[in-house]
Amino acid sequence: MIPEYLYALGNHLWQSTVFAGVAGLLTLALRKNHAKARHALWLASSVKFLIPFSLLIGIGGYGSRQLGWPPGPVIARTGSASPGLKIAINEIGQPFSTANHGAAPVAHPIAPLLLPAIWLCGFAGVVLFWCARWRRVGRAARGSASLHDGREVESLRRSQQIAGIQRRIELRASPAALEPGVFGLLRPVLLLPQGIADRLTDAQLDAIIAHELCHVGRRDNLTALIHMLVDALFWFHPLVWWLGAQLVEERERACDEEVLRLGSQPAVYAEGILKVCKFYLESPVVCVPGVTGSNIKKRIEEIMTAGISHKLNFAKKALLASAGIAAVAGPIAIGLLNAPRSFGQTNTSQYTFGLTTAAEKSFEVASVKPGPPGEDGWQLGVPTRGGITIQNMALKNIIASAFRTQDSTVIGPGWINDARFTIIAKGADPTVGNPVVWEMLRSLLAERFQLKYHIETKEGPVLALVVAKGGHKLTRPEDGKCAEAIKRNEHCANLRFSPFNIGITNMPIQGFLSGLARLMADRHLVDKTGLTGFYDVDVNWVPEGFTPPQPGAPPAPQPRLDEAAMMIALQEQAGLKLEAQKGPIQYLVIDHVEKSSEN
Repeated sequence: MIPEYLYALGNHLWQSTVFAGVAGLLTLALRKNHAKARHALWLASSVKFLIPFSLLIGIGGYGSRQLGWPPGPVIARTGSASPGLKIAINEIGQPFSTANHGAAPVAHPIAPLLLPAIWLCGFAGVVLFWCARWRRVGRAARGSASLHDGREVESLRRSQQIAGIQRRIELRASPAALEPGVFGLLRPVLLLPQGIADRLTDAQLDAIIAHELCHVGRRDNLTALIHMLVDALFWFHPLVWWLGAQLVEERERACDEEVLRLGSQPAVYAEGILKVCKFYLESPVVCVPGVTGSNIKKRIEEIMTAGISHKLNFAKKALLASAGIAAVAGPIAIGLLNAPRSFGQTNTSQYTFGLTTAAEKSFEVASVKPGPPGEDGWQLGVPTRGGITIQNMALKNIIASAFRTQDSTVIGPGWINDARFTIIAKGADPTVGNPVVWEMLRSLLAERFQLKYHIETKEGPVLALVVAKGGHKLTRPEDGKCAEAIKRNEHCANLRFSPFNIGITNMPIQGFLSGLARLMADRHLVDKTGLTGFYDVDVNWVPEGFTPPQPGAPPAPQPRLDEAAMMIALQEQAGLKLEAQKGPIQYLVIDHVEKSSEN
């Protein structure tokens, strides 16, 4: 099947592309304003490729857990957030997923290795290309000589004084025929070609050096290096190369505007640029910004019509501020609202009954074997680490578990109550758990057992779990067996049920209801307690007529559930009770199912 990382990459590229599109619309709104504002927008679009929205959502989720905020499912129940809105955000933000595009097609076995290899070749090619060009500038820098006097030094001092730059900048002359440029990140060096002062007047030289000082003040070599990293990582996306061209264009315009603001005459400055273009070569790497980058003809026209750009007014500043806050705070807020519970508590949805039928994701490998004859004991493992283990479980119970419904709502041939199977299955992604693993199990049932079904909704008798008079007697897990584990943010949760007892540790009331449903397999249960949060409780009773086996005696057969004794214990020990009511029930009606052969 298609590797999961391709779906994640598709979502990231989609989100980054939309982000750049929004930035493009904002630059149109700012086309009459200073270029530095447009450059900042394109730079934000470039940096977005390095920061997935999922990372910001994760930061929000981590902050929610540290602050002790209620998790997403609880907020949804209390009406503080709209589940429909969450679903819409998820569908729009992650259009590329197996859930949205049906079952993932089977790919050639070599595809998962071929695609990373192609990317690595492209990445290496881009890096080698930049390194070759960087070596050219490096040779020019190593062959340069430091300047301590002369017209160039005097021009640098005048330009620094006018611009108010106190930072020490070393001036060096290189024999290479490269245009003036800023070399280095932490200690920038202004690299001039030897003899440039002989080709330019004092005013022209001042303007050219002032342009390079603008690059130093704006740290354009650092921002260019960041985008070079984006180019290398996402070389296959045409948008990143187009963004690079926009960044160069706007940074040069920004420096042109600043040079004119500092007092250079447009005609003098334009003539100086043309002379540099005539006698020297353009800088070979964008992280060594020169003076001749971008569209020279267009720049000269804009320089000669100086004064067409305007400062941002309050409305546009507010627009940019709002857009920036929304881009960062929006995903973090989603993370805060949808944060999963910490490992000290278990996701409520794992124990919530509600018929779920999606079956598009599937296991990578799965073993299905008939259960040992004559054995009644069974075990249903936790859906985690991309897989699940089921031991000697009746097919009806497996189907009910996979579809997240109760045994009583599965209607099919009688043999599914007795036929037992052991299933050991693993998926390609070890990080997924509930509910993805249940979906994989539904796919396995369709493939191995040829399961076909339809859904019917009927009004029928239900048992509603409600709080008895006097209130419930459940305790919070912070005061129970999991108290220390919760403090250490470790996993600690347990569900126990047998004909003698039922109990939960650090679980929601839905977990307790799922245990009751296993004991009362022929009844349909619904939760009407209104209880949210996680609890500890143990309810124990002795079935009528049951005598515990004596030490050393062979194990006695398990007794049948004594519902009357359980009902009394449930009210006395938990403060809960079951009430007979009527309500809509969704039934999973099996149209066709086969016994899977051992494999």
